[in-house]
Amino acid sequence: MKTVAVIFGGQSTEHDVSIVTALASVIKPLELTKEYRVEAVYIAKDGSWYWDDKLKDISIYQSGEIDDFRVKAPKVHLLFDNELSLVKSSQFAGRKIYRKINVVFPAMHGTHGEDGELMGLLQMANVAFVGCDMTASAIAMDKVLAKQVAEASGIASTPWVWFEAKELVENHTKVLSKAKSLKYPLFVKPAHLGSSIGISKVEKEGELMNALEVAAHYDDKVIVEEGVSNLVEVTLPIIGNDKLTPALLEHPLTKPEDYFDFEYKYMKGGKKGGKGGGTKGSQGYSEIPAPLPKDLYQKAEEMGLKVYRALGCSGIARVDMLIDTKAGKVYFNEVNPLPGGLYAHNWRQAGISNVDLVSKLIELAEERWATKQKLTTSFNTNYLKQF
Repeated sequence: MKTVAVIFGGQSTEHDVSIVTALASVIKPLELTKEYRVEAVYIAKDGSWYWDDKLKDISIYQSGEIDDFRVKAPKVHLLFDNELSLVKSSQFAGRKIYRKINVVFPAMHGTHGEDGELMGLLQMANVAFVGCDMTASAIAMDKVLAKQVAEASGIASTPWVWFEAKELVENHTKVLSKAKSLKYPLFVKPAHLGSSIGISKVEKEGELMNALEVAAHYDDKVIVEEGVSNLVEVTLPIIGNDKLTPALLEHPLTKPEDYFDFEYKYMKGGKKGGKGGGTKGSQGYSEIPAPLPKDLYQKAEEMGLKVYRALGCSGIARVDMLIDTKAGKVYFNEVNPLPGGLYAHNWRQAGISNVDLVSKLIELAEERWATKQKLTTSFNTNYLKQF
C-alpha cells in the first residue's frame, strides 16, 4: 500500500481554508479508496510541522484543542535521501518513528505553499507530488507574472498596471499616475494572494489610495486591473499533464454591486447561497455549467486550456476569465494552481467523483515523476582537477 502525505495549514492568510481543503476534499476521499495509507502533516501558523492521525479531525481545530496538542506533540523532521521520509520522536526515550512517503498531496493555499516554495522542497526530495511544479506554481501565484506570460502567448487580458508596495511609500503620486490610463471601476489586488483576500473594487479616483494601501498591507506587489463591461465571470478547473481534461465552466452568482471576495466565497456563499437559474455548486454561489452562448462557452474553454499550457501547469489548476458578453470577448484574469476544495463540486457535475478526482491526481503525480526520472540532471567533468 502506497503512503500519501497530505500537507496543509501553513504560514498563510489562507491557513484555515487549507485545513478544510485537506480534511474534506483530500484526506477523506483518499481514505475512502482504501488504496493508500494517508498521513496528515499539519504546518502551524508559526511554521512548525506536526504529523499525527489526530490531525485528520476537524474538531481539533474548531475547538482550539490544536494549541494543547502542539504543546505535547513532537515536531516532524523531513529526511531527504533521494526520497522523502517523515521522522518524529516516539513516546519512548531515544526512539524515532520513520515513515517513507511515496506521494505528497499538497493542500497548502497561498504563501509558502501554493506559491511554489513547498513544491521546490518536494522536487529536491525527489518525491512525486500532486499539482503544478515549482515554476508553474510561482508564475501562477504571481498575478503580474501570469499576465506577462499569458500576453507573451497571445492571450488577452484587460488593461492593467502594477507596482511594488514600497513605491506607495516612496512616491504615491507616481503610483496613482500609473492608473490614470485605466477606466473605472478598477480592481486592486495583492499580486500573490488567493481566496480573494485583500481585493478592493474601486468605483472612483478618490477611493483608489485606500484600496492600494489595503493590498500593500498583504503583499509587496500590487496589481490594478480595469473592470469589464457586461461582465460574466467564469472559472474553469482543469486536470492533466500532457493530455488535459477540463471540467465545466462555472459562473459565480454575484450581484452587480458585489464582487467575488473572500466573504462571498467562503462565508456568505456557503451559508446563504446564491440566486440564479442554473445548477448551483456545492458552496451555493455558482451556476454550473455557465449559461453562455455556445460560441462564447467554447472560446472561454479554449482560452482556459491555452493558459494552462502557457504557464506550464500540470496535475490540477483553475483558470479564471472575464467575459464581455455584449462584445463577445474573453479576457484572462488569473490562475489558481490549487483550487480551494479542489473545486470538487464542479468535477462532480462533470461526472468525476471526489474519490475518482484524488485518485486521478495521484496517478498524474506519479506519471510526471516517472517522466522526470528519465532526464539527465548531472554529468562528469574535469573541472575540479584544474584547482
